[in-house]
Amino acid sequence: MEVRLDGKVALITGGSMGMGKAMAQKFAASGAEVAIVARRPGPLAETADQILAAGGRCRPYAGDVSKADEVSRLFAAVTADFGRVDILVNNAGRSQAGKFEELTDEIWQDDFDLKVLAAVRFARLALPGMKSRRWGRIINVLNIGAKAPGPGTAPTTVMRAAGMALTKVLAGEGAPYNVLVNCLMTGLIISDQWVRRHRSVAPHQPFEEFLADQAKAQRLPMGRFGTAEEFANVACFLASDAASYVSGTAINVDGGRSPVV
Repeated sequence: MEVRLDGKVALITGGSMGMGKAMAQKFAASGAEVAIVARRPGPLAETADQILAAGGRCRPYAGDVSKADEVSRLFAAVTADFGRVDILVNNAGRSQAGKFEELTDEIWQDDFDLKVLAAVRFARLALPGMKSRRWGRIINVLNIGAKAPGPGTAPTTVMRAAGMALTKVLAGEGAPYNVLVNCLMTGLIISDQWVRRHRSVAPHQPFEEFLADQAKAQRLPMGRFGTAEEFANVACFLASDAASYVSGTAINVDGGRSPVV
């Protein structure tokens, strides 16, 4: 089955690195015009240039999606350049966790602004156009911890659980207009976060060996981490017409790490 996104415009937050970059590359290779959003102009421009060099269509937009005025500015810039947004991927985020008693109001608010309110604001801007065209896709990138949070994982898992609830609300309201909304739950995926951890914990150990040790320690069923490209493949399917009857789901992309839920 060939998955194509020809003629579609995709907006991907957190699109300059890791899974966001992989999704941007996959979407562009599948025919979509892609707008990537992130805070740092340098990595954004580098990713956009790589996609353009590969024959794709991509534009970078620098901004902080945790701020309401920035979300409005970014969305207006994307729609001015591309005319519309057909596919919205809320991928911006970071892993922030600690002991509950040590988490301040400021930490909770920062995480809420980035992981929940940013998705709410972008979806609120994108939905009217999607409904009027009777076609749209919203993908919220979350984490398997949202389904089974453990001790010491707040605020991240709490915000991700809110993202699951948001997904169900939007799926129900979008369904009559062929606006399909799903979330992807990441497991252990090779990312820049793991590159940084390797440098700080075991800089003299080969990166591949470090990942293999981590996979063994985490008892990953497949014995390895997932790749950003594997994650992007699932996202591209959900963004396409091939997933025309899939909405309101929370799909684990974790190599079987999670219990069946």
